[in-house]
Amino acid sequence: MTPAESAATDSHTTDRRRISPRIRVIWGLRLLVGVGAVAAAASFVATRVAPIPSWAGPALAAVLALVGLAWIEARYRVWRYEVRADALYLERGVLRHVRTIAPFVRIQHVDTQRGPLERWLGLSTLVVYTAGSRGADVSIPGLQPSVARDLQTRVKELAIEAEGGDAV
Repeated sequence: MTPAESAATDSHTTDRRRISPRIRVIWGLRLLVGVGAVAAAASFVATRVAPIPSWAGPALAAVLALVGLAWIEARYRVWRYEVRADALYLERGVLRHVRTIAPFVRIQHVDTQRGPLERWLGLSTLVVYTAGSRGADVSIPGLQPSVARDLQTRVKELAIEAEGGDAV
């Protein structure tokens, strides 16, 4: 690698970064839907299938909500990403810690996505597609749109550089 190529690569790399804390709102809303479904199922069972106390459904929902909130916080605390000189690196997972390395030479294209909740919260998701996969291999949720676009550009340019100028 020439000094100019090394300088260009260094300008695109990042330190380990966290995702936006606002992602916890999206995860919390998903939790709320799940807890609501469990509470509805418990209510159905209590009224139609088995004689269980009327307080059992709300108690189960409250316990699940508390455990879910702790899970969301733990999940947020372990989520990290980093753009290295040769790959995109991710760390995530609460019970099962997952480290993903997506080498730039395998990256085919990079998208940013924003669903309705993400738009409402001012967030975006970076999605990276790699060779030999059926779908997205790597996605980084909870990015501010400007950060996602910047990261998309960085990853694209590093992938092009890794392929010798004819990729992405």
